[in-house]
Order: sequence, then C-alpha cells, then structure tokens
Amino acid sequence: MKIYHLNCLQIESAFGPAIGHCLLLRDDSGLTLIDSGIGLAETQEPEKRLGKELIEITGFILKEEYTAIRQIQKLGYDPKEVKNIVCSHFDPDHIGGLADFPDATIHVSQEEYTCFKSANERYLPQQLSHLPEMRCYENNDSEFFGLSARKLDLDFESYLIPLFGHTLGHCGVAFINDGKWTFYVGDAYYLREEVNNRSHPVDQLATIRAMNNELRIKSLDSVRKVIADYGNEITCFGYHDPAEFYHEQPLG
Repeated sequence: MKIYHLNCLQIESAFGPAIGHCLLLRDDSGLTLIDSGIGLAETQEPEKRLGKELIEITGFILKEEYTAIRQIQKLGYDPKEVKNIVCSHFDPDHIGGLADFPDATIHVSQEEYTCFKSANERYLPQQLSHLPEMRCYENNDSEFFGLSARKLDLDFESYLIPLFGHTLGHCGVAFINDGKWTFYVGDAYYLREEVNNRSHPVDQLATIRAMNNELRIKSLDSVRKVIADYGNEITCFGYHDPAEFYHEQPLG
C-alpha cells in the first residue's frame, strides 16, 4: 500500500496555525481517503457553501490547491479511482471534499450519521446533498490495542475506533500496512501536546466544541494510554497539528 499525507485545509487560530491532515491510501483496489478536508466548491463559493460566520469564527483559509481532488490529480491519479472515504466525523472541515468524489462510498459510525441527520446546527446538510452511498457501522466487533473497534468493509485490514465526545459518533481510524499500524485519531486532540499536558490552553477550545465533554476526556485518555503503552508500535496522529503532518510527510 502507498500512503500519502495530504494537508487539505489551513486554519489561522488563536493557538497558531492549524491544518486538515487527511490520508490517501493506494492499493490494488484503488484509492481510499481518510477524511476529505474542504471541497472544491467551498473554495469557489465559500460564503454560499460554508457561511461567512463559520469562516470567520474558525479562521479557515480556503485555496483550491488544498483540496483533496486537486492534490490527487497532482499526484497523477484519476479522482474517479477514489472508491471509499472513511470519515472520523461529519464536522464541516472534515467532509467538504466528499462532494468531489460523488461515486465514493462513505464509511462512518452509525452514531455520527444519526447525529448528522438530527438537524444539529454544527453540521452542514448540503455537504451530503449529493446523496453518496453510506456504509454505517454500529457494532463493536473487534479490538485494537485494548480499545473497542469496528471492522471496516474495505479490502485491507482497517477499523473505526470509537472516540466519542467531540461529536457523538466521532471515531479514529486504524489500519495496518507492512506490519505497521497507523492510528489516526481525528479530533480526539487538536494538538499532540495535549497528550502530555492536560492543562494545555487548547483544551478550552476542545471543551467548547465537544458535544459531550466527559466522553471527550475519556476518549482522549484512551488515546493517551495507547500512545504510552504502544507508541513504539503505532504511528499516531490527529487532524489539526501541523507538526505531526510535517513529521509524517516523508511517507508520501
């Protein structure tokens, strides 16, 4: 399997620059995305697609070159080869790119899809208006280094790892390649520094953004334990920390 690390978003926040760290996986079955960042239409009509208020609050910097579809084309692949997209959750900065791959099957926890359909104001319904094929997972049928896991219906060994709290169905994604595990934790933390610093200032933002903060903290503690116990066996990173992205970039 070939692994590409894509930065599909730039954010200017009070805590410094942040990114949207997505993965593109290439195997014999085609291309798989893990999260999709901001989409092409959102860079072309940002206020219509996202809303001026959201852009100003978040500090999104929207450029066409950041979109997953443009990066995939730059790598020399046909975007139609993207057959599957695994979503950690359905916050706007994670799923805007879904519409750029209308034939891809979307893989997500059942809890997250149910929450998305509940008219919760944090979500943008138009981001799924292209009505993609959905594959929702609700049963914890496996285990990943002591954590509950849900085996994904993909051609390689991969799992959704429930890390609820940021949203009610937020999950990490784990997969193995050449005997090495990758554990993408989505927004379980914003910055890797939170793993060792429980009072990091960004925790205030994470608390505000959490749909269930008690669950969020429990999930983050689970990530902390996996890193502490198995950090030498697993490559672990989240969505927003630029330091992690630039550390992993040579794998691409």
